[in-house]
Amino acid sequence: MKLEYTTFKDGDLFSVTDFSCQPSLELLNKKGLYKIVWCRETAAEILIDGYSVHLKKDQVIFCTPLNVMQVKEGTKGIISFVFNREFFCLQTHDDQVSCNGLLFFGSSQPQIVSLKEKEKKLFNMILEFFKEEFSIKDHIQGEMLRTLLKRLLIVATRMIRQELPQPNLPTTQMDIIRKYNLLVEEHFHELHQVKDYADLLFKSPKTLSNLFKKYGEKSPLAVINNRILLEARRLLLYSDKTNEEIANNLGYKDAGHFSKFFKNNEGISPMAFRSERLKTPF
Repeated sequence: MKLEYTTFKDGDLFSVTDFSCQPSLELLNKKGLYKIVWCRETAAEILIDGYSVHLKKDQVIFCTPLNVMQVKEGTKGIISFVFNREFFCLQTHDDQVSCNGLLFFGSSQPQIVSLKEKEKKLFNMILEFFKEEFSIKDHIQGEMLRTLLKRLLIVATRMIRQELPQPNLPTTQMDIIRKYNLLVEEHFHELHQVKDYADLLFKSPKTLSNLFKKYGEKSPLAVINNRILLEARRLLLYSDKTNEEIANNLGYKDAGHFSKFFKNNEGISPMAFRSERLKTPF
């Protein structure tokens, strides 16, 4: 199955697919696409940024355009919602959905939610609405598809919030966490200290540390380090850059400091990581 909506004028792309055909798998090679993968019927194994991720039945993973995803041909039982920024801009719709910096770009690893019975019924209902809307070709089809996508994102965002140690965390505090995550995404190449981001948010490092404890997430420093590490993995696996070039790209003046950072976190040197992962991707 591959249901697709595109516009030539605006460059919109939105697709609902089960990755059962080659054209749908080719979507994964396109840049700039957000990917929401739902294991609807059974568990599945997919590759994200060089790592195998096992998704249980009724789990949903949210991937940004930066996440390199691979799905084995013949994988069954999954449904994916794929869209680009032209179709649905997270920044533009942030006041309506509030998922940017939470569902997307909220962690160095893609967010995974487990659907409970109520949410599973909602997702199935939304999927049926999507299928119905794809059968109607008129000038408001795109807006209807965007409305359904917004509903899906709102349901998932609410689920993430309900799973927090303090689910009733004030919106103002949650927004600080989301802004911090987005700032790390924007500046991790050159800013490696919590104080750098605290200054941008007009907060103290201690305030951020206390807030992240309430959120139940990693420490603010861990968010920075994990994001740097993720980018290092991507460059090692999906580029031919040398260790020195990668170190420079990530803001390290000394390649030795970068190698030490990588080995302390991965337990293996950057070049050994590249060699090992490229041998056995799945």
